[in-house]
Amino acid sequence: MPTRISELSSYQHIAVTGGLGFVGRHLVRTLAALGNRVSIVDAAAPDDTTLPCPIRTVDLRDARQTLRALSDVDLVFHLAGNASGTTSVDRPRFDFESNAVTTFNVAEALLNTKARLVYLSTAMVYGEPQTVPVREDHQLSPFLPYGASKLAGEAAVRAFVRTHGLSAVIARAFTIYGPGENPHRAGGEVSQYLRWHLNALPIRVVGDLDHKTRDFVHVADLVRGLIVAADRSEAGRVVNIGSGREFSLRRLIDAIGEATGRRPEIEVVASISDDSYRMVADTAELRALGYQPQVELVDGIRALAAELGPDPVLPTVDTIFRPEQRSRQEEEVAC
Repeated sequence: MPTRISELSSYQHIAVTGGLGFVGRHLVRTLAALGNRVSIVDAAAPDDTTLPCPIRTVDLRDARQTLRALSDVDLVFHLAGNASGTTSVDRPRFDFESNAVTTFNVAEALLNTKARLVYLSTAMVYGEPQTVPVREDHQLSPFLPYGASKLAGEAAVRAFVRTHGLSAVIARAFTIYGPGENPHRAGGEVSQYLRWHLNALPIRVVGDLDHKTRDFVHVADLVRGLIVAADRSEAGRVVNIGSGREFSLRRLIDAIGEATGRRPEIEVVASISDDSYRMVADTAELRALGYQPQVELVDGIRALAAELGPDPVLPTVDTIFRPEQRSRQEEEVAC
């Protein structure tokens, strides 16, 4: 049964921070198609004149700019921030300011307006899962600066819920994929693997092919989950957004072969295995509110391959857990 998506008609003006990003563009278009009044709040200069709403260029690290930008809205989807674990290792201060500081500023700004907040966090706050599937009450032990900065944002939101009555929901996304990802920023396996494969290059696998598993959630399903969370979740709740299905890297590669009709070549980087663990969402909390993912992995990959074409831009994001790994990877490439 398809997910019923509310038009969020009780809200007069919705803001999407990071609305020019990968997830943001999908969310903005969906909200606008439902008839909502939407504004994009983003630090980047607009490069897409087809987006159906006004854009406010704002540095959310600045509290005053944030307050002004959100003064006339009654619902905020806070998506802005750094989404790259590798960037967080290379530039940890930038990562913290982009994620933790901006989230604090957004939450603080909404104390004056009584607007509702949906904060897009990440499954990386869990660290290495001790139980699978991962429930929202799992221990929180991030091992990358990225996970730590997103968790700091969660802590700020929770504190404002408790002390000031902020109406906020925290959504933890699992491994997102879909059309519109920037290959120079996206580090997710689906986009990277498919781009290498379509260019007739070996798929570069970091981690254990069979032991490393992920919950791959299509961006359209993520948007459905965010809207359901905004519409139906109680203040202070945390919800996982994933497919609820577990795929090993080997099964992902098999799905790419099935979607493209061509057997992929594989190149395993055995020297890096920091994230070779199982990571799949328990989505019972959100499903109880009516969320139902609709995009099967093979179908999502097939549609993405058709959009990318036979020779898409190659990914440029390395998987780095410690700075010294970068030099080792460069040495491997040189050899």
